[in-house]
Amino acid sequence: MTMTTAGVVFVLSLVAALVAVHKPLGDYMFRVVSGTGQSRVERGIYRVVGVNPAAEQSWGVYARSVLAFSGVSVLFLYAFQRLQHHLWLSLGFDPVVPHGAWNTAVSFVTNTNWQSYSGESTMGHLVQMAGLAVQNFVSAGVGIAVAVALVRGFARSRTGELGNFWVDLVRIVLRILLPIAVLGALALMLGGAVQNLSAGTDVTTLTGGSQHITGGPVASQEVIKVLGTNGGGFYNVNSAHPFENPTAWTNWWQIFLILLIPFSLPRVFGRMVGQNRQGYAIAAVMAILALASVTLTNVFELTGDGTVPQAVGVALEGKEVRFDVSNSATFAAATTLTSTGAVNSFHDSFTSLGGMMTMVNMMLGEVAPGGTGSGLYGLLILAVITVFVAGLMVGRTPEYLGKKIGSREIKFASLYFLITPTLVLVGTATAFATGNNSTALNVGRHGLSEVLYAFTSASNNNGSAFGGITVNTTWWDTALGLCMLLGRFLPIIFVLALAGSLARQAPTPASEGTLPTHRPLFVGMVVGVTVILVALTFLPALALGPLAEGL
Repeated sequence: MTMTTAGVVFVLSLVAALVAVHKPLGDYMFRVVSGTGQSRVERGIYRVVGVNPAAEQSWGVYARSVLAFSGVSVLFLYAFQRLQHHLWLSLGFDPVVPHGAWNTAVSFVTNTNWQSYSGESTMGHLVQMAGLAVQNFVSAGVGIAVAVALVRGFARSRTGELGNFWVDLVRIVLRILLPIAVLGALALMLGGAVQNLSAGTDVTTLTGGSQHITGGPVASQEVIKVLGTNGGGFYNVNSAHPFENPTAWTNWWQIFLILLIPFSLPRVFGRMVGQNRQGYAIAAVMAILALASVTLTNVFELTGDGTVPQAVGVALEGKEVRFDVSNSATFAAATTLTSTGAVNSFHDSFTSLGGMMTMVNMMLGEVAPGGTGSGLYGLLILAVITVFVAGLMVGRTPEYLGKKIGSREIKFASLYFLITPTLVLVGTATAFATGNNSTALNVGRHGLSEVLYAFTSASNNNGSAFGGITVNTTWWDTALGLCMLLGRFLPIIFVLALAGSLARQAPTPASEGTLPTHRPLFVGMVVGVTVILVALTFLPALALGPLAEGL
């Protein structure tokens, strides 16, 4: 079997598995977020935090709850890192420097998990487990909760209530993320991922050398990382490390977990609005964009530009030989199409156009299928913009799922879309204007790509690194931390404001002039609007960097 054939089989098996679980997992998540029953553990949590689970919240209260929870989480995680030398299981590590602690705290709370440090040589087990791993769960839970609140805005009428954030978060973490994480961790341990709390041991590397490592809860943190679509890992190279991703089938399993929840959430959307076909339409948009990205990334890496790649037949530089070029390219596409950030190969060593695809995936807004929750609400925002554009084309008030998209709604949607490009482009320009691009390993077009990738990853809450750039400085930690913070919570505010505006509307009956939003025409329009908006926004920057280098 050739490498290309093996890559095709790999992708098709992923598609088959995701199709198989889409409906049952989506239906289960729908029951979780729509149910009213409470377990004993949940009731205990509500009493401890002083929450009335029967009380619902307006969009403003829901947003303030998200911000308050996340703000406290940042402060707690920052203090955790700064005081780690006083804590149990610190392994003798010093406190994390202030700018590094700030960057890491913001990174994990925003579901980014960007790492400007090497985890196993910087933080002890307690900070890794009780700090970072906990945020892997709750930050992903926040994303799903916000997506559910937006869907309630479409599903409800004449009300200002969108549910209860605290109830949503508790139920999502305890009933969805934890059970799947346990099963996923067990599978990784069967595949050879390490799960221990050893203080240090000598092991023989794959090349026969000796390396001193600090053991840790690698299997559980790895599955939390990919399930919550977070970057980072116990080891800074995360899924390229044999302790975290030992074999070809664990590589497949991790990609499956990365895509599992985001691709199942459209089913939840369809069930909640009472039209499963609407969920299928959103899933179809995700699938078209994802398959196009995976195909192009594989083509660029398997037919790589450059003298050596063309002579060999593939671009081998920076790839993990255990997974071959195609599976590394597929992993790179999956991790940047979602807000995962895990890597099993070195994106900086991809071909110019292959590296460009990883950036384009994030620039799409990570909606194919995107992060846990953030992918769904991002794509619904794009659907709203598409309906508005279609309405302008035919000269009638646009409608989506029985809700009119007026000036108020399109302003929220537009502001949502403009935030991330502004952060990426202004951040990149500022780095060059202040001379901080000098920390990039390369100059010229590739140096621009390294800086552009860093701000694209941070602003989109992805967390993957292009490599070849030193970012553990005060300026970079501060700048990227601000991008992660603003890139996460400003869009959430606009999403919830849009949800509140939609929920207050009375339903609008469908008429002959209503655009059907479940048919292939609408699916194609959403794909087109997504690609065109990204092209208009980022093409000049890409033309100066990876596109120019590739051509």
